[in-house]
Amino acid sequence: MLQIQYLRDHKDEIIKRLAVKNFKDTAIIDQVLELDQQRRETQRQLDDTLAESKKSAKAIGQLMKENKKDEADKAKEKTTELKQKSKELQERLNDITNKQQKLLLDIPNVPHESVPAGNSEDDNILIKEDGTKPEVSKDHLPHWELAKKFNLIDFDQGVKITGAGFPVYKNKGARLQRALQSFFLDSALEAGYDEVQPPLLVNEASGYGTGQLPDKDGQMYHIPADNFYLIPTAEVPITNLYRDMIVDEKDLPLKNSAYSACFRREAGSYGKDVRGLNRLHQFDKVEIVQVVHPGKSYETLEGMLNYIISLVEKLELPYRVLKLCGGDTSFAAALTYDVEVFSAAQNRWLEVSSVSNFEAFQANRMKLRIKTEDGKKQPAHTLNGSALAFPRILAALLENNQQAGKIKVPRVLVNYTNFEYID
Repeated sequence: MLQIQYLRDHKDEIIKRLAVKNFKDTAIIDQVLELDQQRRETQRQLDDTLAESKKSAKAIGQLMKENKKDEADKAKEKTTELKQKSKELQERLNDITNKQQKLLLDIPNVPHESVPAGNSEDDNILIKEDGTKPEVSKDHLPHWELAKKFNLIDFDQGVKITGAGFPVYKNKGARLQRALQSFFLDSALEAGYDEVQPPLLVNEASGYGTGQLPDKDGQMYHIPADNFYLIPTAEVPITNLYRDMIVDEKDLPLKNSAYSACFRREAGSYGKDVRGLNRLHQFDKVEIVQVVHPGKSYETLEGMLNYIISLVEKLELPYRVLKLCGGDTSFAAALTYDVEVFSAAQNRWLEVSSVSNFEAFQANRMKLRIKTEDGKKQPAHTLNGSALAFPRILAALLENNQQAGKIKVPRVLVNYTNFEYID
């Protein structure tokens, strides 16, 4: 969430930069600033009324001591009027503040100055590409056919149990999932991340805290009876561990990782992009999150990106890194890099990770602040990244490593799977 002072001082610059995200509802910023003017004027009137009421109450005591009952009674009447006026002003102030806060929640984060303009993924900027793409013969199969051939994943049973987008992993397919979980978590531990196991359901405050609400309300699974949401990523519960907290600067950075199932409605998705493991309603992922000092967040972002790249390299997958354009950058992010791996049988790139810097946007919403050595308080910066999402990693591993009658398991996973081949 953007701070009011920041909006007041940099209105034109904010509007200009939000245009990079194709945000056109600039009237909302004017409404917020108008409400802020009303809020400050109402607060001034309330303060003056409370001060006058306090002064009147003190005068009543003095009049009573001087046995001036009639004057004291008139002063009491005035005090009663002032109390009623204070109540009305407080109610008005609360109403203005609530309206202002609601509007602020609809304004996206301002993109970093390096974010390129653009409307969709077609306008993202290629930063790096590395690794050797495997040669593909006419015998190469896409992962959904390999899954059926080797009895690794049953998509039909998932449809029967729940619906499309909820696969059932079986046999060596299930063991590969478990191997990826252990490999990613062990790697995060070695990189200095503290592991947590968060809830898969979050309350409304958590959704608002990280920016999923109200922006992604329709994309999240909601349980109305309890007003809980199934998490779209472990970023939500991990980051909210620090909601309403003041963190000492000396304790930074705070680094957490977590494995979780993730749930996304993916409303409106269709076509080839949803085939097999390409787009699911439930999938597994290991997430990394950092809370850092504002002066170090972009250095941290680069470090997190390099860490994610190292995981892909250890899995021996060809990859590329993209800087997202404004139109493809999320509501809450200031800057995002996507990491994609090449899927041989599909002859296409598959996104397996997004790593983002949210700057102070989430911290403002969550009231997460840093206490500096001189005792001052300021919002923290938060970052997160997928490290990594399982489904498309598994799809690429199956497709890229298929040989005659078998699939080779990457060396780094063999210690976890206890098998070198799927046959």
